[in-house]
Amino acid sequence: MLSELQRAQLEEFSREMGKHKPTSVGYPFNQNVQFSEFYHWYAVSGLADMALNNIGDPRQPSPYALNAHSFENEVIDFFAPLYGFTPNNYWGIVTSSGTDGNNHGIYFGVNCLRAQSEDPPIVYVSQEAHYSIKKLTHLQQLDMRMIPTNIRGEMDIEAFEQALDPRRPALVVMAIGTTFKGGLDDQAAINAVLAHKRPVAVYRHADAALFGGYLPFTDHADLVNQQICGFDSIAVSGHKFFGFDEPLGLFITLPEVLQRQNPFHVSYLNAAVPTISCSRSALGPLKFWWQIHKVGIEGYRRNAALILKNAIYLKHRLDEIGYPAWRNEFSNTVYFRRPSDWIMRKWNLAPDEDVRLGGKLAHDIVMRHEGMHLVDRFILDLLDDLSD
Repeated sequence: MLSELQRAQLEEFSREMGKHKPTSVGYPFNQNVQFSEFYHWYAVSGLADMALNNIGDPRQPSPYALNAHSFENEVIDFFAPLYGFTPNNYWGIVTSSGTDGNNHGIYFGVNCLRAQSEDPPIVYVSQEAHYSIKKLTHLQQLDMRMIPTNIRGEMDIEAFEQALDPRRPALVVMAIGTTFKGGLDDQAAINAVLAHKRPVAVYRHADAALFGGYLPFTDHADLVNQQICGFDSIAVSGHKFFGFDEPLGLFITLPEVLQRQNPFHVSYLNAAVPTISCSRSALGPLKFWWQIHKVGIEGYRRNAALILKNAIYLKHRLDEIGYPAWRNEFSNTVYFRRPSDWIMRKWNLAPDEDVRLGGKLAHDIVMRHEGMHLVDRFILDLLDDLSD
């Protein structure tokens, strides 16, 4: 039983988090979280007192009966067509995070390439892609070539062509929205380089953590369409655009990629287990399934349109006051000259630097909880900062 002191500690923590929530605009987390109804159902249903576990391949029967594989499969069945996968020509899981999805993308990619060539693969990734790619490449002890970027944060295609070694398999990680600037690697240009130089084997993984959430619900869905872009797998975060209260995500790939894995056969699970994770959350798929049916495609479309509209509004307001700022096409990220420390703290802004843009920068990632009224408040603070 919790003591009064322990309860007070929790109350203080919740108050502190509530204080920061409205003005947290520097990181890609949608604070418009709406899961009170779900958790009420989860508690009264009795599931909160059970140990559910989605261990194993969700497409295979599991001897562990307390799983939510059927809900996980419905989530993947909902999203796979949105990412351009053809019917019955995909396999996927609900992941624990975007990094989990990238880890599967790299691991599956390496196994796929090793099935085609004895030579070790090289991972190609831009300097401004998410740091998880560098970390995971190091973790898996792979050779990596960091490709310079242009001023928008996109992979420099000429530099990629120069770095590409056709004698060895190529695992190309394409950033569909770089972490700080929201730059999109040019997938068509990357594919053209690969077609021209013809490495012995190629695997393309799309890291679409944030942008992969909203792009399928816009007029620019082709940017995350597997048939058009040709990627072999894609990773998307759930706690960003979709607004979940904890990290989770999606990983979707092709059946031929799955077939080239080397999963260990686990007798007590009646199957080979292709996932890196063993025990996996059953709660994440349940929440994703719940949200899909509560929000629906039209709701996601409205949310996608709103964040892009408000990002354009933020850029317009910054232009109005003559504040150096930039926004890439299709992006809900606006980056600008870094303001004073008090604004950085108040608005929970993320810092970065680029000498090509004058040095110290910050960015605002416009999520569902940041409306025009909040943008106007932010601009007022910037004006106060400029007047000091």
